[in-house]
Amino acid sequence: MAVARRSAHINVMVDAAEKAGRSLVRDFGEVEQLQVSRKGPGNFVSTADHKAEKLIRELLLKARPKYGFLMEESGETKGEDPSCRWVVDPLDGTMNFLHGIPHWCVSIALEKDGELVAGVIYDPIKDELFWAEKGLGAFMNNRRLQVSGRTSLSEAAIALHHAAYDSIEGLSTLVKSGTIIRNMGSTCLDLAYVAAGRLDAFCKSHISGGLWDVAAGIVLVREARGMATDAKMGKNFNTGGSLVAANSTLHKDLAARVKTTDTGAKKAGAAAS
Repeated sequence: MAVARRSAHINVMVDAAEKAGRSLVRDFGEVEQLQVSRKGPGNFVSTADHKAEKLIRELLLKARPKYGFLMEESGETKGEDPSCRWVVDPLDGTMNFLHGIPHWCVSIALEKDGELVAGVIYDPIKDELFWAEKGLGAFMNNRRLQVSGRTSLSEAAIALHHAAYDSIEGLSTLVKSGTIIRNMGSTCLDLAYVAAGRLDAFCKSHISGGLWDVAAGIVLVREARGMATDAKMGKNFNTGGSLVAANSTLHKDLAARVKTTDTGAKKAGAAAS
């Protein structure tokens, strides 16, 4: 089997994700011990999250000193090169991590001229590295990925997050007809699993976090021959809007069922904050 060739950008992202992942694995071992204590591991996890972000920032800054950053913990930092920025979630699946559940990851994406062009999602517990670059395909380790070929939602396994449950038209009917609903606690891994064909579709009616929640996953799904847009077939997923990801057939059906408009979702998010 031919080994997939990685670009310089992907190599930089992979190096940062893997090193942060190894650091988090060490901390995860401590969390599993703290889980049984009365105090719990909450503060420890917050420290681990910030430590991983700091490590990623240092590695990316050393490799590309002029690029900007959009990071979950420290927000946005403008770079000397306004055309490029890294979009980073150092620990996606924090609640899983907090409770000792081994399903979480590191996510890094590259945005160029406002377009997401590369993404890396690393699951260090399973040692699964998902990566993709615009025009070059999507891969898990060195295996090329492709979204699933299922064409009926009644036969599909769909990742839905809490806010989406009341926003999908006919959801109860779909479930009764055989649709499998999953919420595994990591948006980034959900999207990576859609790219890998493990899940058939993903829907989040309101991106309550930020672009870092979905950036790398969007690149992966698109490069795995899938579609990833907001429910109106646009790109409003980074401003509180929705995100639907699947193959073209399921995407069309699922997007049409999302009742909450992006404008409504943003108002709801503002009211809740």
